[in-house]
Parts: sequence; structure tokens; C-alpha cells
Amino acid sequence: MWVRTLALAVGAQQGLAVHQEHVERRAKYQVARDYADSVRKPMLVVGGPYGGNSVNFWFRVPAHGWGDVCLDLNPETCSGGPPELEIIEADVRNIPFSDKYFGSAFVSHVLEHLPTVNDAQMAFAELNRVSNKVIVASPGKDVITSWLNPDHHLWVQQKNDGSLVVEQR
Repeated sequence: MWVRTLALAVGAQQGLAVHQEHVERRAKYQVARDYADSVRKPMLVVGGPYGGNSVNFWFRVPAHGWGDVCLDLNPETCSGGPPELEIIEADVRNIPFSDKYFGSAFVSHVLEHLPTVNDAQMAFAELNRVSNKVIVASPGKDVITSWLNPDHHLWVQQKNDGSLVVEQR
């Protein structure tokens, strides 16, 4: 009986953690959108709104908005946005835009897929080069699926001061 109770408790905790992650991602997207609008510059979204979630893609339920420019290695993750959306197939470590072109860059569940801490730091520097403000959303250590995903090579967390903490997994 205690095993069942424990399993229910863990399941509830994981459900709450995933829900909080989704709420945080949408809130961060909105902060980035509002900032870009306030400085009257376009918003860059790195990592399409569907991400790697095939269920979201099939049902066309984005985890967040597209911004004005959506950049990903797989441009299909940016599909389904508004007609004026510019989709760019590029690596986050080499963004083909001029310095401070964007008001904000919203990076959603991308940096943890890079192979090394140095790659994530390079990407973060590149994002800061092309935008005034960078906002990063990434999976937390408290979500089991983050641990189980073999494509997650890093733990990434953005601190309140905007700096990035990156650890190799």
C-alpha cells in the first residue's frame, strides 16, 4: 500500500513540476515579447513553439508564441506561425543577423541540447550580440523526463540578473 501511495505522490509532484515549467515558459515568452515591443524591435525565438514535442506539433498546440523571427536547426518546428513570420534555419552559435538587431531573444529548451558548456556559453554570447535582452527557458532538474532525455547534455538555468549557469550532465 505504501508503494502505491509513494507512486501517486511522485506522479503528482511530476505533474506539478511539468505544469510549473509550462507556466514559466509562457510567462518568460511574454516578458520577451513585451520588451521587444517596448523598444520597437523584432523578437527572436530560438527553438520553435512546438519544440521536440511531436504531440504538440500534431495537434498544433504551441508551448509559446513564434516571435517575429523563429530560428531553429529544424525549420519545421517553427511552422504554423503567422504569415509574416520569418523562419531561419541556423545554429544558435552562429546567428545570421547584425549586432543588436533584436529587442529580445527568447530561447526555449535549446541550450541543454548543445554538447558542451563552452557551446552553451558561445550560444549565449551570440544571443547577447544580436539582441538587447536574452530570456532562456530550459527544463529543470526536478522533472524526470529531463533526466531521461538522452539529447539533454547540459543543465541550464538563467539567474534573475540575466546571467547563465551551465553544468555538464
